[in-house]
Amino acid sequence: MTYPILYEINTRCWLRELSDRLGQPITLADVPEEEFVQWQKLGFTHIWLMGVWTTGPQARELALNEPGLRRAYDEALRGWRSEDVAGSPYSVVGYEVPPALGGEAGLQEFRNRLHRAGLKLILDFVPNHLGIDHPWLSERPDLFVQSPTEVEGTFAQPTPTGVRWMAHGKDPYFPCWTDVAQLDYRRPATRTVMKEQLQSVAERCDGVRCDMAMLLLNDVFARTWRDFPISEPPPRLEFWEEAIPVVKAAYPGFLFLAEVYWELEERLQSLGFDYTYDKHLYDDLVRRNPAGAQRRLLELPPKFVTASAHFLENHDEPRVAALLSLPEHRAAALAVLGLPGMRFLHEGQLTGARIKLPVQLGRRTVEATQSDLQQMYEAILTTLPATAVGRGQGQLLSPRAAWPGNPSGHNLLVVQWQVRPPEFDVVVVNLAPHPSQCYAPLGVAELAGFNWSMRDLLGADTYVRVGSDLVDQGLYLDLPAHGAQLFHFSPVG
Repeated sequence: MTYPILYEINTRCWLRELSDRLGQPITLADVPEEEFVQWQKLGFTHIWLMGVWTTGPQARELALNEPGLRRAYDEALRGWRSEDVAGSPYSVVGYEVPPALGGEAGLQEFRNRLHRAGLKLILDFVPNHLGIDHPWLSERPDLFVQSPTEVEGTFAQPTPTGVRWMAHGKDPYFPCWTDVAQLDYRRPATRTVMKEQLQSVAERCDGVRCDMAMLLLNDVFARTWRDFPISEPPPRLEFWEEAIPVVKAAYPGFLFLAEVYWELEERLQSLGFDYTYDKHLYDDLVRRNPAGAQRRLLELPPKFVTASAHFLENHDEPRVAALLSLPEHRAAALAVLGLPGMRFLHEGQLTGARIKLPVQLGRRTVEATQSDLQQMYEAILTTLPATAVGRGQGQLLSPRAAWPGNPSGHNLLVVQWQVRPPEFDVVVVNLAPHPSQCYAPLGVAELAGFNWSMRDLLGADTYVRVGSDLVDQGLYLDLPAHGAQLFHFSPVG
């Protein structure tokens, strides 16, 4: 199989910058052709348009006046103005594309052009809640978590039967989100309309990134909302167990990506998600925990790793260029891109952007490109398509100590890839700030039958290795601090 390379774009900011650069309004209907050419060149397979749905005026007003957000705007966008605040794209008032972004026709045209370029479209699905402006709050109030009286985390909502106290959406470990209302997944009617909403989104794209997908799990939901009891019996099936097969039956090949934490990734994979966020690897990489990263990846079932979305940043995380030096960044980038599973990149990551943008802003600071970092990403991404990396069989190898008393092999990630035997590729990354050595046992058929040319596709080094030695001892590796190499093995002699 071929593992996807997902590229997340902040749609509102990106279109704003294209418009400023070209001196005319640019929507999804008329994105310049060079954008598609560049995505093809870099080997992306899926484009995630983050934030295409409509946000309401009340959510925008809350985003404009919340003191904590205003401080974040000050840090991210010096001299910001009220018109720069668009409201959170996760306060959805309607799953329709606003006219300023090109409307539904613009989205369809953009998707058609992606398909012509061999790429696919990913959109947001925000299952846990709806925007505080959503018409269902007054028209269908029974769909939402609510209280008979005012309690913390609720707001007054007029309805045809009188005022109701609706709960804001929340993650149980943090304060509620005041610009959204919590849907009640204990109610069959809520599940029905949200399955219909999901199917409506699926008609317009090739996959969805599901926001905070674990919040809908029956036990998680019951714990989160136990202080808001209802009389209906608890649901028997999980929402995702009901919804995902229906969409996949209608749209074979449709992709489900879950934002998920709290060790619940495997459960969501079992319920039908193709990929789940790999937050653990992210944490190990940015916290400089190489041995922890290696240990966890080797201990996990291979099926779990291949169903994980590996990343160094996204719109919820700090910019990785602000966290890691260039050598650290290069090693971490090749680790993420060299593993089996989804490879997940973020707009600005490839040019060294350092400012984390609040999602409520519709404009961002245009940062200078870090040319050395841009060249690093281009070198890796344009090299991968000519290799087996991301295609076929990828296998994490378990390094052995290069000599007794040398633990540095615990700092290395080694991944073997093969599509067309006998040739194969090996990704090798040293996540430590010092040289590391190991022997890596290769799992390649007919290894002993050849001598092997071992060429670093990201550097200038070429070696010859004797096949019988590789079988008996393994592949000896000695990498400098934060070394990152991609070796292509081909038989010689």
